[in-house]
Amino acid sequence: MDSNKTILLLEDDMVDVMTIQRAMSQLGIKNPLVVKSNGEEGQSFLATSTERPHLILLDINMPKMNGLEFLAMLKKSPEWRVIPVVILTTSEDHNDKWTAFHEGIAGYMVKPVDYDQFKSMVSILSQYWSYSETFTG
Repeated sequence: MDSNKTILLLEDDMVDVMTIQRAMSQLGIKNPLVVKSNGEEGQSFLATSTERPHLILLDINMPKMNGLEFLAMLKKSPEWRVIPVVILTTSEDHNDKWTAFHEGIAGYMVKPVDYDQFKSMVSILSQYWSYSETFTG
């Protein structure tokens, strides 16, 4: 992954945030990681930031504006809808998956409980986005 490209993480569980940060550090992923704890904060960040994130990692179960509400808002915006979104969640609910894919996500991953599996998932995400072309507008 191009290491100067920002990743936006929307996650309200600080243990999960620290787990992602730890995995990124151990894997040598140097991308700036902007963390917001709900969809409202994510929306505010997008509206005020001078740089569009390269990737959004999105939890579903968050307060105020949950991940699916944020995703629906994001995909309605001509400016933001091209940002790739990967869902990172504990939800294995069929309706959540259907809604997320219907809104145009790039991937849906259930967070592993085991740290080594979590780290492996982050590594795979990084490898995929290293080779994937994105639209920068």
